[in-house]
Amino acid sequence: MPTYEYECSHCAHRFEVFQSISAKPIKSCPKCKKPVKRLIGTGSGIIFKGPGFYATDYRKKTKNDEAPKHRECPKSKEGCNACPQAHP
Repeated sequence: MPTYEYECSHCAHRFEVFQSISAKPIKSCPKCKKPVKRLIGTGSGIIFKGPGFYATDYRKKTKNDEAPKHRECPKSKEGCNACPQAHP
Protein backbone atom coordinates (compact mmCIF):
# COMPACT_ATOMS: atom_id res chain seq x y z
CA MET A 1 0.00 0.00 0.00
CA PRO A 2 1.37 3.39 -0.96
CA THR A 3 1.73 6.50 1.14
CA TYR A 4 -0.05 9.57 -0.25
CA GLU A 5 0.80 13.15 0.62
CA TYR A 6 -1.90 15.77 1.09
CA GLU A 7 -1.87 19.54 1.62
CA CYS A 8 -4.61 21.67 3.14
CA SER A 9 -5.75 24.53 0.91
CA HIS A 10 -6.63 26.66 3.95
CA CYS A 11 -3.90 26.21 6.63
CA ALA A 12 -1.19 24.68 4.35
CA HIS A 13 -0.82 21.69 6.70
CA ARG A 14 0.96 18.81 4.91
CA PHE A 15 0.43 15.23 5.99
CA GLU A 16 0.86 11.69 4.70
CA VAL A 17 -1.71 8.90 4.70
CA PHE A 18 -0.92 5.20 4.23
CA GLN A 19 -3.86 3.85 2.21
CA SER A 20 -4.63 1.34 -0.50
CA ILE A 21 -4.71 2.33 -4.15
CA SER A 22 -8.45 1.69 -4.36
CA ALA A 23 -9.26 3.86 -1.28
CA LYS A 24 -10.97 7.19 -1.88
CA PRO A 25 -8.77 10.29 -1.40
CA ILE A 26 -8.95 12.19 1.89
CA LYS A 27 -11.22 15.24 1.56
CA SER A 28 -10.67 17.24 4.79
CA CYS A 29 -7.68 18.42 6.83
CA PRO A 30 -7.24 16.68 10.21
CA LYS A 31 -6.34 20.07 11.80
CA CYS A 32 -8.90 22.54 10.47
CA LYS A 33 -11.38 20.28 8.61
CA LYS A 34 -11.08 22.39 5.42
CA PRO A 35 -10.59 20.83 1.94
CA VAL A 36 -7.27 19.20 1.05
CA LYS A 37 -5.65 18.21 -2.23
CA ARG A 38 -3.51 15.17 -2.92
CA LEU A 39 -0.07 16.12 -4.17
CA ILE A 40 1.18 14.68 -7.44
CA GLY A 41 4.39 12.71 -7.65
CA THR A 42 4.12 10.92 -4.34
CA GLY A 43 2.71 7.50 -3.65
CA SER A 44 4.30 4.18 -4.28
CA GLY A 45 7.84 3.72 -5.43
CA ILE A 46 9.69 0.84 -6.99
CA ILE A 47 11.93 -1.12 -4.67
CA PHE A 48 14.55 -3.44 -6.14
CA LYS A 49 15.62 -6.18 -3.78
CA GLY A 50 18.41 -8.68 -4.01
CA PRO A 51 21.85 -8.65 -5.58
CA GLY A 52 22.10 -8.69 -9.33
CA PHE A 53 18.47 -7.86 -10.07
CA TYR A 54 19.37 -5.68 -13.05
CA ALA A 55 22.26 -7.84 -14.20
CA THR A 56 20.30 -11.09 -14.11
CA ASP A 57 16.82 -10.02 -15.20
CA TYR A 58 16.76 -6.92 -17.37
CA ARG A 59 20.19 -6.15 -18.74
CA LYS A 60 20.67 -6.67 -22.47
CA LYS A 61 23.14 -9.34 -23.44
CA THR A 62 26.37 -8.15 -25.00
CA LYS A 63 29.17 -9.85 -26.89
CA ASN A 64 31.22 -9.94 -23.69
CA ASP A 65 28.53 -12.06 -21.98
CA GLU A 66 29.14 -14.98 -24.32
CA ALA A 67 31.33 -17.83 -23.18
CA PRO A 68 34.99 -17.16 -23.95
CA LYS A 69 36.10 -18.89 -27.10
CA HIS A 70 39.06 -21.24 -27.10
CA ARG A 71 41.99 -19.25 -28.44
CA GLU A 72 44.37 -21.16 -30.58
CA CYS A 73 48.03 -20.31 -30.82
CA PRO A 74 48.89 -19.02 -34.30
CA LYS A 75 52.02 -21.18 -34.36
CA SER A 76 50.20 -24.44 -33.55
CA LYS A 77 49.62 -25.05 -37.24
CA GLU A 78 53.39 -24.95 -37.75
CA GLY A 79 53.87 -27.73 -35.20
CA CYS A 80 54.99 -25.55 -32.28
CA ASN A 81 54.37 -27.17 -28.88
CA ALA A 82 55.72 -24.36 -26.70
CA CYS A 83 52.36 -23.48 -25.18
CA PRO A 84 50.52 -26.75 -24.43
CA GLN A 85 47.65 -24.98 -22.62
CA ALA A 86 46.72 -23.02 -25.78
CA HIS A 87 46.09 -26.15 -27.84
CA PRO A 88 45.53 -29.78 -26.90
